[in-house]
Amino acid sequence: MAKRVLIVDDAIFMRNMIKDIFSGSGFEVVGEAANGLEAVEKYRELKPDLTTMDIVMPFKSGIEATRDIVKQDHKAVIVMCSALGQESLVMEAIEAGASDFIVKPFKAEDVLSVVKKVLGEA
Repeated sequence: MAKRVLIVDDAIFMRNMIKDIFSGSGFEVVGEAANGLEAVEKYRELKPDLTTMDIVMPFKSGIEATRDIVKQDHKAVIVMCSALGQESLVMEAIEAGASDFIVKPFKAEDVLSVVKKVLGEA
């Protein structure tokens, strides 16, 4: 059965890029969110196998959303998406409960290798 993915990013072109990577690799994209508030709601509603989470977003950051999601579901698998130069935020995200991170700009093979690792398929 295809793994179910929730994509969280405030930039629609980034969501589309990530969606294309997952859709082309046998994953099922079950939802998208444009900010941390939506991310927490959609996670609760959809219970995805994997969530990709942008760090810097309006209303609630990816780090705050990760904390909230992990509080609800300590088994949540969340991969943070960061830009170069956000290393301190990435460390904070890992401390908040993120499983791993990928750095923008994305290469499909890098995204998939991190995803397989966090899902225990590598």
